[in-house]
Amino acid sequence: MSFPTTPSFRLDGKRALVTGASSGIGQGCALALADAGAHVVVAARRAEKLAETVAEIEARGGSGEALTLDQVDLDRLAEVLETGNFDIILNAAGLARHGPALDTTPEDFDAVMALNLRAAFFLSSWAAKSMIARGVPGSIIHISSQMGHVGGQERAVYCASKHGVEGFTKAMAIEFGPHKVRINTICPTFIVTDLTRSTFEQPDKRKWIEEKIKLGRVGEIEDIMGAAVYVASEASALVTGTSLLVDGGWTAD
Repeated sequence: MSFPTTPSFRLDGKRALVTGASSGIGQGCALALADAGAHVVVAARRAEKLAETVAEIEARGGSGEALTLDQVDLDRLAEVLETGNFDIILNAAGLARHGPALDTTPEDFDAVMALNLRAAFFLSSWAAKSMIARGVPGSIIHISSQMGHVGGQERAVYCASKHGVEGFTKAMAIEFGPHKVRINTICPTFIVTDLTRSTFEQPDKRKWIEEKIKLGRVGEIEDIMGAAVYVASEASALVTGTSLLVDGGWTAD
């Protein structure tokens, strides 16, 4: 009798690009992929923070390098993807300018869409084009949000951008699938990071958040790290065009 073998969560021999890797979720995911054996190129605008991430990767026995990148610079982004020979792309770069829809300015709208949607779209397209040209299976992952599936207080523009990411992910999965290139999203709930601490310091918003998360606690960066390794690895070989909701049950009702 033949028994099945557990697929590997290891990423040895893989080359990964993690954007938004200077802090928060992106930094955590970069560490997780490196811990699993990938060589990780960490990209963001802040060179000094990237250096800290690479130093931590290497201190853990992993392999990494830093790449200063402003993702909305599409010419530079295209160059990186064309020459990088990546097997894994994890996009954690994002921007939020929360506020009432009635007060949203065109400038705020354009800034959020330029990074969260426009750059994410072309990152996916150009990464897949490179993978297909090289004949390699690949995994493209976007850190989206539970707000790509529901609405939220003072988050009309942010929700619009993340719903857009969810939409093109499904469409691209259909297009890329025959080439063995997978594309998925990871959708966190509220995660404690330096950028979100101010939200948790507002009692009414913290109460709203805690009431919506069924597991009774806000998220930690570690909650996303395992999800990133799973979606990047052969353990998720039949998973594409879908969203892994790491939301503590927020969207369950």
